[in-house]
Amino acid sequence: MSNGPHAKLAELGHTLPEVVPPVASYVPAVQSGQHVYVSGQLPMVEGKLLATGKVGAGVSAEQAKDLAQRCALNALAAIDSLVGLENVVKVVKVTGFVAAASGFTAVPGVINGASDLFGAVFGEAGRHARSAVGVAELPLDAPVEVEVVVEVS
Repeated sequence: MSNGPHAKLAELGHTLPEVVPPVASYVPAVQSGQHVYVSGQLPMVEGKLLATGKVGAGVSAEQAKDLAQRCALNALAAIDSLVGLENVVKVVKVTGFVAAASGFTAVPGVINGASDLFGAVFGEAGRHARSAVGVAELPLDAPVEVEVVVEVS
């Protein structure tokens, strides 16, 4: 069995979803030189958000961590459709946004849902720089949004 990213996803019990269509005027991912910049991905499945609302009030931290993982899967789908996951050399930067209820400060733990998936799929090449930011609102009332930059061969 291959040790490539698709095989790793399968071992983890995941399959890549269809690329989430943009909800505004942008594209899911763009390549510039040896980097792919993935637009912010929401926790969508088949065109619908898996949850809405604020983390810490209506959406639990554990649920939000799972939603961040879904965002990461959607990002991987965008990368795969543009250049192929097998061409990812390094996950460079992850930026995670959490629609946080007042007083909710466990934002980094939520974004670990995305970071942990990238690490599991790409091993050492999945270790990355990161920002995890609590915000008042996200598009469509999503609890989490994740964007990523990867280096490709």
